[in-house]
Amino acid sequence: MAAIAQSVPTSSSPLTWLWDWLKDELAPYPGRALLVARMVTAATLVMIISMTFRLPYGAYAALYAFNISRDSIEGTKRAVQSIVIGFLFAGAYILTGAMVVMGDPLLRFLWIVATLFLIFYGISATGSFAAWTRFGYMAVITITLWDRHIGAQAKVNGLLWAIGMLTMASFVALLLEAGYAALRQGDDIIDPITERLACVEQLLHFYANGCPVDAATQSRVMRLAMLGTSRLRRLVARSQNGAQYIQEMGALAALTGRLVDLAANLTHFVGPVSLVDQDRIKRLVRRIGEIRSDLDNGTVPRAADLREVETSPGLPLFSEIEQALALIPEVFLGSQSLRIFDPAAPGDGDPQPVVAPDTWLRSEHLKFGLKGCLAATLCYLTYSALFWPEISTSVTTCLLTALTTIGASRQKQVLRFAGALIGGLVIGMGAQVFILPYIDSIAPFVLLFMAVTSAAAWVATSSPRLSYCGVQIAFAFLLINLQEFKMQTSLTVARDRVAGILLGLFVMWLVFDQLWSVPAGVAMRDAFVSGLRLLAQFAREPISNDLRTAIQRSAFLRETINAQFDKVRALADGVLFEFGPTRQPGLELRSLIRRWQPELRTLFVMRITSWKYRAQVPGFEFPQSIRVRQAAYDERSARMLEEMADRIEGHRLGMAGGFDAAELLNRTIEETQAESSRGLAAGRAQSFTALSREIDRLTTTLAAEVAAEFGGQLTHTGLQLARE
Repeated sequence: MAAIAQSVPTSSSPLTWLWDWLKDELAPYPGRALLVARMVTAATLVMIISMTFRLPYGAYAALYAFNISRDSIEGTKRAVQSIVIGFLFAGAYILTGAMVVMGDPLLRFLWIVATLFLIFYGISATGSFAAWTRFGYMAVITITLWDRHIGAQAKVNGLLWAIGMLTMASFVALLLEAGYAALRQGDDIIDPITERLACVEQLLHFYANGCPVDAATQSRVMRLAMLGTSRLRRLVARSQNGAQYIQEMGALAALTGRLVDLAANLTHFVGPVSLVDQDRIKRLVRRIGEIRSDLDNGTVPRAADLREVETSPGLPLFSEIEQALALIPEVFLGSQSLRIFDPAAPGDGDPQPVVAPDTWLRSEHLKFGLKGCLAATLCYLTYSALFWPEISTSVTTCLLTALTTIGASRQKQVLRFAGALIGGLVIGMGAQVFILPYIDSIAPFVLLFMAVTSAAAWVATSSPRLSYCGVQIAFAFLLINLQEFKMQTSLTVARDRVAGILLGLFVMWLVFDQLWSVPAGVAMRDAFVSGLRLLAQFAREPISNDLRTAIQRSAFLRETINAQFDKVRALADGVLFEFGPTRQPGLELRSLIRRWQPELRTLFVMRITSWKYRAQVPGFEFPQSIRVRQAAYDERSARMLEEMADRIEGHRLGMAGGFDAAELLNRTIEETQAESSRGLAAGRAQSFTALSREIDRLTTTLAAEVAAEFGGQLTHTGLQLARE
């Protein structure tokens, strides 16, 4: 099924589609206005402090506060905590390096190139992303400081001011977030999920009563489908409630997003609904209400079998909605409450290394480091050769652009150029010509600043398909108007700042899109296949008899698999904006992967619980006879996942293994029942049996669907992309 709600309709002109898309992206949603207010307030406070006390680096500090205010209170706390690591490390590194290379221009150049490579490599490879981006941000905004013909004391003072301003901006954002958290009631993660479920429930009410869907409800569902779950998944990933909570909420967010996508497409497929089908839809409505109630009360959703064998011809998408709803309780299999997670995995909270040992020489990180270093170095050489230090903003642009390039695709470049032109040429220069000459105090400038940053923040709080345009608008405007302590009316300054931004964007496009580049669809396929293989590897765990080693390896694998899931979703968004011969195959492959991704996430969560039985975590101990049977089945199940990956990559395979897996599962369950009769706790045996059956059902269902799409004569058009 094509994701009509998120693809370009062939019947509309590009301009019509673009206008409709912008209306959906910029439409208000619950919490958006408050989020924008927090971002604007943080940036405005930093601007007022900088301009009032004539503090340097005000533009970078205001942009910093603007960006980090987009997270939850937990995320902002974690960001501020990383200041100590990132900024102090950056200050010590820069001061030490400057003392060594200051007297030799060639040595200083080599040091700068090495620093740029270290920044971009660390962004891709490090597990401490927040601290590393602070190190990189500090390094790139102070590069020009060491090329200026000023005294050593002035250079050191400049570095200390940069550290102080960014630290101040971070604490301003933290205080605002703390105040917001004290006033706000509800849950940042559960509330968006229940909102989406309520929206789907409201839409289904119309079908259950045989009424046409009203325009407001349909528009709301379409808006949520366009918005996606990226911000929700970011909040989940940064939650401090434990590893299992993160994975379960991630699976729940994926399933909820799947429900919204299906609901958004209903109007394209469903005609008049019969009385029999209305009864079926009413059961769905009641079931969604029960799940919402359970989530609001902080309890695990109760299981209810909504799956039907036959699909009604008049309801082509409702069976998929039923399956998605049936998977939601299975996400929490083994959990007692949404507030009690992973009590038996004491090693999950152990600190992880900043860079995992096996990622130091991973080709993707080296390529990213080399590409980022090349782009930033080209910008550095350009403005140095032209004796035009005013366009040094190009190096900063490379860093800010690279932060969104991991998992992004070419459409981001359109957003970056558009944001730079709007924020720099239209708003920045327009304000210099028509507004700033008539301003003689800070009060009117504050109003102008708030108006511009409000517009930029509104765009920045859109879905990932548009949000970076808002960040770029703010970046261009701030660099023009906050670099000096006066109302900037010189068009030369604006020209230089915009030229630097455009230079950085052009070089990033040249390097990142032309060097080692692949279509987003191919990258999406590779990421999805990698996730399948990693999940197969996780199904065989633990391979070590030492519990601590097994827990550490499990934590690393779980984090890597979660990262692959997020990467697939980001790349799937990018496919929508790519054009050319790979677009149509990419859209078809995207539709399949988006359908399978929630089920794969659910299977992953179940595998986490299954791992505890294999690892004999306290509370999950089983006799050796059951564990031997379980290991045999898990091996066959892992091979099925690897066969799926092989099929998607275009390899011809038979339908081997389905009967073997079923037979191994039956033997495992028989052994469990036998042990139960000999004294094994009945509740534990029942939970394990239910878990094993659900794992097998999901695995075999996915295997059958993959075989149907990528098996046989390999005629599916999506394979054109899969085999490239």
